[in-house]
Amino acid sequence: MKSFVWIMLLHPLLALVMIQQASASPPPAYEGRRLYVSYCQLCHGTGGKGDGALAKAMKISPADLTTTVRSRSDSILTKIITGEGKPTISGRDRHNLINEAMPEWKNIFDKSQIKSLIAYLRFMSRAKHSLMGDPKVGLELYQKYCKVCHGEDGDGDGIMTNLLGIMPMDHTNSNETNSLTNAEIIKSILDGKGRFMPAWRNIISQGDVEALVSYIRLLSQ
Repeated sequence: MKSFVWIMLLHPLLALVMIQQASASPPPAYEGRRLYVSYCQLCHGTGGKGDGALAKAMKISPADLTTTVRSRSDSILTKIITGEGKPTISGRDRHNLINEAMPEWKNIFDKSQIKSLIAYLRFMSRAKHSLMGDPKVGLELYQKYCKVCHGEDGDGDGIMTNLLGIMPMDHTNSNETNSLTNAEIIKSILDGKGRFMPAWRNIISQGDVEALVSYIRLLSQ
């Protein structure tokens, strides 16, 4: 504790970096994707179309999440995930969405996890661009190379912004990120853009850049 106080007194900039590193947390959609892959993908499929391998084997028809999620509130989606939206004894589905094959997750997911899962479902339902690589790898790369300018949360308030007087792109702004194709973001990362965006070609591999783009996509959801 004493050593940290000395660092704050003698090296306030270094202390700020340490605080930022300790407070880093992935966006909800990132955690939601992890849960989806582990628990939902087998039935609903990698893209949420309801064409998962288990669904085919069981001959069931899970909902196409890319369409049904759009018109449902978070409250309704929570009930569906937890099982509160199951068909009643009379056989009528109160929310006209699910069937008996849908598992009840109320004892598996806590409230925070349900919110994260819904965030990822929202991402799938309105995503204009695919996830090209592994966001887990992208998170590690983002924290290593990008946060110093774009910030821990991707909102463009990294520590270098005040030092250099720059305004990096806000990756949490879906209007900005969705306006760019995956290819355009990849080019900006590899070749740089403008005066301050550095080129990472020969430093970050093509596969890692694709993972980084996938993580950036989840930041804006």
